[in-house]
Amino acid sequence: MMPPSLQRKLSVSLGAAILLAALLAGAISFLLAYSEAKEFQDDMLRQIAVLADTRGQSTALTGKGLSDTESRVTVIRLPGDPMPDWLAQPLVPGLHTVRNGEDELRIYIRDAAQGERIVVAQPTDTRDELAGNSALRSIVPLILLLPLAAWLIIRSVRRVLAPVARLATTLDAQRPDQLEPLADQDTPTEIAPFVHAINRLLQRVNVLTHQQRRFIADAAHELRSPLTALSLQAQNLDKAQTAEELRERILPLLAGIERAQTLTEQLLNLARIQAASEQNQIIDVSALARELIAECLPAAEARQIDLGLNETARLQLQATPEALRLIMKNALDNAIKYAPAGSAVTLQLREEADAAIIEVIDNGPGIAAEEREHVFAPFYRLPGSAASGSGLGLSIAREAAQQLGGEVSLHDTQSGHGLLFRYRQIRTAQEPDSANPV
Repeated sequence: MMPPSLQRKLSVSLGAAILLAALLAGAISFLLAYSEAKEFQDDMLRQIAVLADTRGQSTALTGKGLSDTESRVTVIRLPGDPMPDWLAQPLVPGLHTVRNGEDELRIYIRDAAQGERIVVAQPTDTRDELAGNSALRSIVPLILLLPLAAWLIIRSVRRVLAPVARLATTLDAQRPDQLEPLADQDTPTEIAPFVHAINRLLQRVNVLTHQQRRFIADAAHELRSPLTALSLQAQNLDKAQTAEELRERILPLLAGIERAQTLTEQLLNLARIQAASEQNQIIDVSALARELIAECLPAAEARQIDLGLNETARLQLQATPEALRLIMKNALDNAIKYAPAGSAVTLQLREEADAAIIEVIDNGPGIAAEEREHVFAPFYRLPGSAASGSGLGLSIAREAAQQLGGEVSLHDTQSGHGLLFRYRQIRTAQEPDSANPV
């Protein structure tokens, strides 16, 4: 099936409109010309009657006297000429239409001097033929101009749509890695918003392309370091002389493998979030929170951290399961990683006006206010931080939050020690009302 053509649609629409207007104008012109020809024929009958009265001539239907064979006009002077059958009924002076057997006659009666009466008659079929021919001649130029009008329409539509074709050619000629905005000079007003929208899209694509290139470069750098370390640690295994020395060298190798595995997993998570392939659904946030607490509990217990849940409202949100899970999981992982041993980490669920709030609170070192926006950048680490990590956790959380239409932010805790991670999402009408926690 051929795709719809705007040029064809415009040409057909304009052609149909002009054809309809031409037909309507032709019909009106024909009717007016036809009516005018009929009036002209009536005037001719009057003039013939006046001329006959002035010259005193007469003709009869039998063919005696003067007659016009082309227009079939007959002049009768009464009472001198024989009375025809169709004139037996008394008629007043003026124009009349009478029947003569199967034919119709258009007659004009004029009273002459000395009681005479002049009758001028003409068959109506002759009158109609003459009037029709006259009317048709008036619309012939209009009919002949229709092909010219169609040609002008096609040419005009092509000329008007030429800027669109030029814009398409310009876009096709651009390099994928270096997109330039389209020139909007001399752009028609109707196309200008379309061109501006394309330019904004190209700008976003350029920014995204730059970010992707930078991300790939950073990811390659981040992967190079642990892989190089793993290679060196694997080589050191050959130099171990005793089982104890071999065990000591295996431990950092395992730790390096774990870090590389974590980094790879986070890169895959970020790629999945950016692909946004899942569909939104109603998620029981309270059930998800309990599941994540159980999942993070071994890591928290290993550092003697009290991991708990504070639920003031049983939340249900419309979101993708993977995105919401990554937001909460990365926040919990960061809090457990940076909180001091023997401290507490709390996952808090609450409502605020028409929004659902998910918070992770710890009493670790916190983050300075001027650094809180920087830590959401991929691979960013706080200066002087001793904790190991890829710097992707908060970046993944923000990417997932933007996909869900929510926002993540970092704040001071009420005690002034530690950090509060907050995810806020506006509730929709499709989401069930929250219930009190059980």
